[in-house]
Amino acid sequence: MKEKILNLKTVHQCNHCMGNKTLHPLVSAIDLSKANLTERTLKFDFYTILLMEGQAEDFICGRKYYDYSNATMIFLTPGQSINMSEDKIFPQKGWLLAFHPTLLCGTSLDEHIDRYTFLFYQLNESLHLSLREKTKAIECICNIEQELKHAIDCHSKTLISRYIELLLDYCSRFYERQFITRNEANKMILKQTDNFLVEYIEMGLLKSKGLPSIEYCGEKLHLSPHYFNDLLKIETGKNSDEYFQFKRIETAKKMLLTGKLTTSLIADQLGFPSVQFFSRLFRKMTGITPNEYQISQN
Repeated sequence: MKEKILNLKTVHQCNHCMGNKTLHPLVSAIDLSKANLTERTLKFDFYTILLMEGQAEDFICGRKYYDYSNATMIFLTPGQSINMSEDKIFPQKGWLLAFHPTLLCGTSLDEHIDRYTFLFYQLNESLHLSLREKTKAIECICNIEQELKHAIDCHSKTLISRYIELLLDYCSRFYERQFITRNEANKMILKQTDNFLVEYIEMGLLKSKGLPSIEYCGEKLHLSPHYFNDLLKIETGKNSDEYFQFKRIETAKKMLLTGKLTTSLIADQLGFPSVQFFSRLFRKMTGITPNEYQISQN
């Protein structure tokens, strides 16, 4: 039997299904302890932020032994679905923040919402909060709830969007902290990355396909592209393109030291468009040319 999916197209429909009063047609803050919903699979046609307490461990949100467990936050972009485990209903303690993209039109948040890359993470890359972080996140959501109780006026859109932006800023901070507490696990991911980059080069894929995309890397590592890219930034200070270029130059150094290949052949095997481009990039990243490096190491 095909599982029924509840497609919530509007914020008002979301409120109606959860027994919540609609105070604004484009945004809602729902106390899950007062919600009444038994469907297991939900699809939201608007941004949705779930802060789950109590039963969070019963959901597949990627929490590990080195993560906090006071609450879990997941982030859904318009059109995404969430599927609960078969024997569990929707979380009964926590908050759901729903806001339609239309709410953000003309606001500062609309101009840079894509900077909050965690909005595009997979569900198993959720944010796991400490008690202090949970308190701050709930405080932000309650500020939105309080503003919603005020009659809608010309200030409502600006104030609500700023409160949402503040919540997202705090979540950025909390995710950075989570990357730090996952430092040892992240080192293992970096090691896996380096291993498959070596295989990628040995298979001649640099020459035929160029640098691997973050989508390719994410698939190899079972991570979302945005999570992988953010992990690299936290651990190495480089984005994916910068890191791959760095590894390519490191490989070039090893090839130069063998003395078996010319600079031209190395450039070709590592997928550089020309030996001139390779030499310029090598000098930019090391301060010397490939030939000068080769001589200096002998």
